[in-house]
Amino acid sequence: MIGAVGAAGVMLNPAARADAKPPPPPAVDLITFAHGALPVAATIDGKAQGVELEGLVRASDGSPGRFTLVRSGDAKTVVELVYELPAPTTFTAFAVPDVAEVPSKHITFVRQVEVHGSAAAPDRGFALLASATLAPHARPDERTALTMAGGKPAAVRWVKVRLSGGLDLPAGKATLQFSELIGHGRQDASPLASHFAGVWKGRGVLIELQQQGATVTGCYDSDGGELSGTVSGNLLRAVGVDPGDKVKSSFILAVGSDGALRGLRSTNGAPFRPYQGPVAPAGTRTTCSAPPPRLGCGAIIHAINFDFDSATIRPESAQVLTELHAGLAGERTATIVIEGHTSSEGAVSHNLELSRRRAQAVVDELVRRGLDRKRIRATGKGSARPLAPNSDETGRSMNRRVEVQCT
Repeated sequence: MIGAVGAAGVMLNPAARADAKPPPPPAVDLITFAHGALPVAATIDGKAQGVELEGLVRASDGSPGRFTLVRSGDAKTVVELVYELPAPTTFTAFAVPDVAEVPSKHITFVRQVEVHGSAAAPDRGFALLASATLAPHARPDERTALTMAGGKPAAVRWVKVRLSGGLDLPAGKATLQFSELIGHGRQDASPLASHFAGVWKGRGVLIELQQQGATVTGCYDSDGGELSGTVSGNLLRAVGVDPGDKVKSSFILAVGSDGALRGLRSTNGAPFRPYQGPVAPAGTRTTCSAPPPRLGCGAIIHAINFDFDSATIRPESAQVLTELHAGLAGERTATIVIEGHTSSEGAVSHNLELSRRRAQAVVDELVRRGLDRKRIRATGKGSARPLAPNSDETGRSMNRRVEVQCT
């Protein structure tokens, strides 16, 4: 019998012995926006033009699908994509998935890939980490492993992906495609970011945020949509509602070392799109009247993290649990319900049970901190109520959450 795919992508065999060891957690792809890798810059042949921010995001969204990198490239075209990592990272392996050709002389996949790392800055101090010459894959699930550079791997904070040439260029020029760079290794713990406070303004972006601990509230757009969310590591995940049409938006945001806001936004369930802007000029005013940051009834929480395929709460969740307990301790409501939610990978029944166990773990932790067990209970919703599309890791990370409902 073929096992179902579990909540984090592992094969689950229904006939497995009850005392069998659980499968090891899958290696985390450390070059994904959902894991805190921030797009910084993109160039073609040394010029900062031609590669849109969306290309930077698509190359780090956790989805292997191919996308257009350059609309007109040749054998000498060089594209460089730079990412800032949330903490010092030592890479042990890289790979590129979905290397494929289409039946057109006008479209081809890039040929050469190099990965460079720097511990100094986004524009200097880079050294080669790995490289490969690509060739089309025979199977859709195949990956090309890059050859690691010699010597002891060093910890880096910035990664530069250098892509050049094309697999097949009979006409000399063609649209160059790429899929995804996957990076595995070890990453230091990322401290809780504390800089989600201020106003940012850019093309199509106007947002004001205020932060207290792991909790953030704020307003976005000129009509004053209100959002709230929680911070985990260097990322803020938040949900907002337009005051007029009540359409919801999901945000995953970070503040780079240059102070600029970088992130993604999905509105009304549409695919995530780049959302970025610099710090607003001094004196920029908004009409924001969002309440102060506070966790309690109605909260949607993304900062309670669990071990792989488990209900064990990870240590970095302690601060948000402290804030949640403080908020709920002051609620006068009769009943508090902690809801667990998952992304859509795997069997529905498995996800439903996993979400229930995770919600119960949160309840147990809040009771341990002093809440009356008679007032609080757990329920699991599985993947039945997604906040965002499950088509890539960005959306899936928004759908893994805990919600607090009170009656």
